[in-house]
Amino acid sequence: MNVRIEHDTMGEIRVPADRYWGAQTQRSYENFQIGTEKMPSELIRAFAYLKEGAAMANNRLGNMDDEKAELICRVCGEILSGELDGHFPLAVWQTGSGTQTNMNLNEVIANRGNEIAGRKLLHPNDDVNRSQSSNDTFPTAMNIAAVTALSDDVLPAIDKLEKTLLALSEKYRDVIKVGRTHLQDATPLTLGQEISGWASMLTHDRAFVLQTMNGLQELALGGTAVGTGLNALPAFGETAADIISRLTGKHFVTAPNKFQALTSKDAFVFAHGALKALAADLMKIANDIRLLASGPRCGIGEILIPENEPGSSIMPGKVNPTQCEAVTMVAVQVMSNDVAVGMAASQGNYELNVFMPVCIYNFLQSCRLLADVMQSFEAHCVSGIRPNLPRIQENLEKTLMLVTVLNPVVGYENAAKIAKLAFNENLTLREAALKSGFLDGETFDRTVRPEKMVGPMNVVS
Repeated sequence: MNVRIEHDTMGEIRVPADRYWGAQTQRSYENFQIGTEKMPSELIRAFAYLKEGAAMANNRLGNMDDEKAELICRVCGEILSGELDGHFPLAVWQTGSGTQTNMNLNEVIANRGNEIAGRKLLHPNDDVNRSQSSNDTFPTAMNIAAVTALSDDVLPAIDKLEKTLLALSEKYRDVIKVGRTHLQDATPLTLGQEISGWASMLTHDRAFVLQTMNGLQELALGGTAVGTGLNALPAFGETAADIISRLTGKHFVTAPNKFQALTSKDAFVFAHGALKALAADLMKIANDIRLLASGPRCGIGEILIPENEPGSSIMPGKVNPTQCEAVTMVAVQVMSNDVAVGMAASQGNYELNVFMPVCIYNFLQSCRLLADVMQSFEAHCVSGIRPNLPRIQENLEKTLMLVTVLNPVVGYENAAKIAKLAFNENLTLREAALKSGFLDGETFDRTVRPEKMVGPMNVVS
């Protein structure tokens, strides 16, 4: 392997000649051969926006000349376009402040910039990292990445799935079926009503996610090492936040208290709580769908879902609810990630949280998995849901809980006697009602009408 010699304050070190990173990146690469998890690409892109915004802010405030600022911005553009993807090799499991990833960006930008300039113009610390510290840049990049993932990935996926569910709810608003509580028969509702509950879950989840964005929009940049802003101009944080907002198309502000911004990750706990709520609702929806579709002959079988692939290597013709299973596995992972995010946020001492890489890794994984699985679930399962009308009608006719509508007519206790008589003697509900002597056939037929039982009723006892 061809190498070149780079140096830092600890001395010289050999670096691959075809890579733009420098000495500090190489030391981290060699010292933290832990796991396969690398710093997320979403975070690297967020850093590129940050470094570009910082250079432009320094330039605007008279703290960096045009040539250096333009060069930094040009390299950041290459990072954002993916041209330099192979130059960010560091593991998640490194220093808890993310210092080495910050320096990875600084070194790549400086070395690539100097290559473009044809001379050594940029220094990774003095220029690319000017007015910054890893202690304020890493949390800033975390926030940029989180806001971007939520707004560009998670929210659109929620919207798409919700829209499909609302369309199904309207389409099947007149399909009357058995309701179920405690896994037991309950009073009727329409399939459209049942699906509307799923859609409303997503409506609420979207509101929860949006509610969490405010805290994530506050950027630590400008706090430098401990929150005091040492080595940064007073207007740097506000100026950089304005520029980053313009670059990303997202709204960001400078954090009013940089000490809190450096050391607290409460906004991530709050935001990931919304993701956990979304995961919980998706688990519920997927479980409902696969139970309603269970069968095809020996289960509930009230809905039909798309058959996407063979379900068994030994049982011919078997098809499984695989999209539902993927959703529930993602939900389990997100719920696990929530524990990691919460524990990471509770750690660190004094002026800095030192569990930031694991916090953002898990947060972004949750965003990515949720967005992907909702898109897959919508396209390959939910959009193809159809009612199995014969089975729905069969179950509706057999359920004993239609007796509930007789409460105002014969009283709760007598209605219970009718239901138990029907069950014990294997009678229809009508047969049991007549045998009980509590009402005649005409009254039963006039009262027990499922289509009248799917909403409030005007009842006079």
